[in-house]
Amino acid sequence: MVLSDNLSEALKTLKLSSADSVEGCLDCLLKALAQNNVETSGKIQEMGVLAMMPALLSAQNSCTPKAANIIAEVAKNEFMRSPCVEAGLIPPLVQLLNCKDQEILLQTGRALGNICYDSHSLQAQLIIMGVIPTLVRLLGVHSQNTALTEMCLIAFGNLAELESSKEQFASTNIAEELVRLFRKQVEHEKKEMIFEVLAPLAENDVIKLQLVDAGLVECLLEVVAQTVDSDRDEDVAQLKTSSDLMVLLLLGDESMQKLFEGGKGSVFQRVLSWVPSNNHQLQLAGALAIANFARNDENCIHMVDTGIVQKLLELLDRHVEEGNVTVQHAALSALRNLAIPVVNKSKMLLAGVSDVVLKFLKSEMPPVQFKLLGTLRMLIDTQADAAEQLGTNTKLVERLVEWCEAKDHAGVMGESNRLLSALIRHSKSKNVVRTVIQGGGVKHLVTMATSEHMIMQNEALVALGLIAALDLECAEKDFVGADLVQVLHRLLTEEHSAPEIKYNSMILICSIMGSVCFIIKSFCFKISFYFSGFFFINRKRTNNFLSENCS
Repeated sequence: MVLSDNLSEALKTLKLSSADSVEGCLDCLLKALAQNNVETSGKIQEMGVLAMMPALLSAQNSCTPKAANIIAEVAKNEFMRSPCVEAGLIPPLVQLLNCKDQEILLQTGRALGNICYDSHSLQAQLIIMGVIPTLVRLLGVHSQNTALTEMCLIAFGNLAELESSKEQFASTNIAEELVRLFRKQVEHEKKEMIFEVLAPLAENDVIKLQLVDAGLVECLLEVVAQTVDSDRDEDVAQLKTSSDLMVLLLLGDESMQKLFEGGKGSVFQRVLSWVPSNNHQLQLAGALAIANFARNDENCIHMVDTGIVQKLLELLDRHVEEGNVTVQHAALSALRNLAIPVVNKSKMLLAGVSDVVLKFLKSEMPPVQFKLLGTLRMLIDTQADAAEQLGTNTKLVERLVEWCEAKDHAGVMGESNRLLSALIRHSKSKNVVRTVIQGGGVKHLVTMATSEHMIMQNEALVALGLIAALDLECAEKDFVGADLVQVLHRLLTEEHSAPEIKYNSMILICSIMGSVCFIIKSFCFKISFYFSGFFFINRKRTNNFLSENCS
């Protein structure tokens, strides 16, 4: 009762703005807020005290930190945040970030943080008002003040989530300040606070390079070395965060290339040593790092020539039976990327990559299935012998046909269709065609020809053309059952069909016109009309049997 009376008296006195008694009133408000924040905040709003705060903040005297503290306390309540904004408190608070008094800075940061909590629009407003460079400067100047440092880190963590903040952060020395601060930390909690800022910032490619230049990678490698053999939960968490952040830094082209150093960089070599580790997190990070380093032909060729493929195959062999799905996915991703340069394909096939990859055909995990399919498709590109060997593998073709119906997993379904087509296109083998026909793959290739993606349409038409040319008699029933003629008719009549789609459709028609069933089913006068007109238009196109535009 006494406190309530004192509060009421303090609110009345504060409204009268007696300079001598203001500080005592503020002390009373802070005491009341500490005992019952919600009720006191409500009374502060009712009495119109918030409207007085801008003047108290601008005075910059002994009352200023207490006024900022009161705002910070009332803004803990969601119902008070809009009134704080409406009272015009944000501009004077932002202005206070330029003062030198550390207590004022701390309470101001708390107030702004609480007012803008969970509000992207208000946080965006702070960014526009230029708080990021100011806070970065404060972090550098007051790095010895633990409370101020933590306030800055919390603010960075919130602001860094907004894409609009990245450009401002990139224009400061935030990378140097964070790395310098990280090096000083011993406690797990403090490092975690910095990690929470680094992760969203490192999504920006410019900041990635700045962090690499500032020496963050060396700090991360040190954390990995210190925690890899520990079973403590906090060490396991730090190991994961450090290795994940390391992989994130490699997603930037410039930062990745800087760390690769022509394949001779110490960081690159350290990361490679993670692959044969017994720690699943390091195996995962090592494989993902290789996949990220393998983003240009020069890097891929160097890595294949230096034996990295064998390390990945050994890693996959360790995870065949009830293995770690994320490690499987990462290792297959790395192999897929490494297989892109033409000169690498034969070397990787000789190393037995396809044999190891096929061991995961029984996987029921869509992410693994997707990467498995992509790896095989890259391997057989321009490799006729490998395409024939895989294309006559009945178990593989049966699995592909099964996955072609995986409507719940569009990526797996699409890659299955593309690999089925690729086996035919790159082998140009009657044996492969026969295996696909017998496996029930023709209908899926016909459906693929209606895809919304032109590249898939084209790949399907090329494969269907080869089927018709190499074994029309065997495929005829499947063509009819899949309504191939109707599909071709639609492709030819659609205004938006690309020239190469119409061209390959006509080539396919040429191949199937020898079939009596198709002559009856295809309304010869319509097809002849489109054929004659389109052939005239395209008479100067390629002389290849089929026109491809595939990747």
